Amino acid sequence: MPVKNGGQYIERINKNMPEIWLAGEQVKGEISEHKAFKGLMATQSAMYDMQLEDKLKAKMTYASPLTGDPVGLSFLQPKTKKDLAARREMMQIWANAHHGFLGRAPDYMNTSLMAFASAAGYLEEENPQYASNLRQYYTYCRENDITLSHVFIQPKASRWPSFMKFFEESSAARVMEKNKDGIVIRGAFLLDTQGATSDEILVYPTPLPCEGDEENPLVFAFAVPSNLPKVRFICRESFVGGESTFNYPLSSRFEEMDTLVIFDDALVPWDRVFICGNEEMAYRFFDESRFFTHASTQIMCKNIAKTEFLLGTIESLVEAAGLQRYEHVIEKVTEVIIALETLKALQLAAEKGAALDRWGSMLPNRKPLLAANAYFPKIYPRMIEIIQLIGSSGLIMIPDEKDFESEIQGQLDRYLKGIGLDAKENVQLSRLAWELSVSAFGGRQTVYERFFFGNSLIVNSRLYHGYQGRETYKQRVQDFLS
Repeated sequence: MPVKNGGQYIERINKNMPEIWLAGEQVKGEISEHKAFKGLMATQSAMYDMQLEDKLKAKMTYASPLTGDPVGLSFLQPKTKKDLAARREMMQIWANAHHGFLGRAPDYMNTSLMAFASAAGYLEEENPQYASNLRQYYTYCRENDITLSHVFIQPKASRWPSFMKFFEESSAARVMEKNKDGIVIRGAFLLDTQGATSDEILVYPTPLPCEGDEENPLVFAFAVPSNLPKVRFICRESFVGGESTFNYPLSSRFEEMDTLVIFDDALVPWDRVFICGNEEMAYRFFDESRFFTHASTQIMCKNIAKTEFLLGTIESLVEAAGLQRYEHVIEKVTEVIIALETLKALQLAAEKGAALDRWGSMLPNRKPLLAANAYFPKIYPRMIEIIQLIGSSGLIMIPDEKDFESEIQGQLDRYLKGIGLDAKENVQLSRLAWELSVSAFGGRQTVYERFFFGNSLIVNSRLYHGYQGRETYKQRVQDFLS
């Protein structure tokens, strides 16, 4: 199947039906009708439909090198700067559709898988079959427009210091057995965002050391269908406030469920295994594939769309309250403008400085992207704070949509109107600002952005050690002083 439409996406996920647990109960029936997943799936359904719209199809697809049929452009390995620009334009279309609130929109994992598959040649050094498996899996996902989720980390209990293992058995995920059919995996993984609403899951946890084993059983990478036997998804609390887009304009559309994924001696077929046992290779493949660089190009599109949406919300709040002439308000708004233009400049700088890598990919300049990865988690909470400061009491006094259908409507119309907005419109704007900055949905978004690529120490270290040129600048100063 080439690119799928929204109806096919929903039909496939409903048919897939993995084992999902939410609030102590197993989810039954069509997942697309469940209140925790309905809004998100409707949003992504509309996004998939965009791939087939006459005016967008040429911008969102390209001809499959295998069949000539249209496939998703986010699967394309960029080989020229023109390819990079085309990928950016496509991903920005989707980002604008979800306004940056889907951290795991389909193009994120499409891009990640492309990065891994493009560097599959590195795996041939250990096992040519693993390289072949990865290339074939990439082709399978591209040709069938697979919706993919992923896990890279394990629960903290799995990463306790080695001395703790003297007191109790380690819970680190591991290969329990190898047999003629594949590898048997036992363990838990987080944070699988959209695991319950995806066709497949890519599992590539950070390697853990294991003394005394020639092959480390804690090291592996593979991909399997979400409904693989003996795999269970445990959901966190749903942050969907309700189906009303007036009361819950964001969570009713964009709430991505995060899950803990448990493999209870699940059998992974050999043709789905990409790495097994080699700790050094598992570490180096992340770098060799340039995963963070390629993925960051998609993240930039998301973050720009999100910042534009925040700026639009803030400007709407300012106008509705008549605050345009207050200098302290202008100063806050300009902080967001500066953030937006900084992200756009870094995006273009990365694309302008692109060069071919050893795998034939046109690789964006990683320095601007690493800087953006360190910058956005710091500026996002500040932008949310600005919404709180400007929205103030309007973020708290937010009547329900049904109040405007009751006998108290006249009083609300009189006392809750804004400048250029009637009371209902003004309350609707306030409810949007509330979901962004006060609600459980908004809180999760802020934490998610803070730790998108790891905690600040990891992200800053990645920037520091990956920033080529520091020695040149230091030498320039030493030459000046001498």
